Amino acid sequence: MQRVNCIAVLAILTALPSTAEMRVAAADAMRAATKKIAPDYNPMAKQMRVQGEVEVEARISEAGDVTDVKVVSGNALLTPSVVKAVKDWKFAPFLENGKASPAVAALRFSFKL
Repeated sequence: MQRVNCIAVLAILTALPSTAEMRVAAADAMRAATKKIAPDYNPMAKQMRVQGEVEVEARISEAGDVTDVKVVSGNALLTPSVVKAVKDWKFAPFLENGKASPAVAALRFSFKL
């Protein structure tokens, strides 16, 4: 009886979709991007001659849609336009063991005058 319960539990667990996100290298994410919107350079930041890097972490669904963007680092005058732009990006689905999988990618943007 106990063995049957273990088999039933294993069958249920293998039938459930995996919710683990795979990490994708930035270069692989950029190659998989099918729609890339360039972030605007904030006019105030430009006028103040603010330059620098912005790094964000994008969560990508199995279908290739960006579901969330989190700022990792960057000047507060530059980060909002990056978040806004990346939310509109699209990616080819990322495959893990032959199946589309949710993914997380760190993306970096440079702002220079």
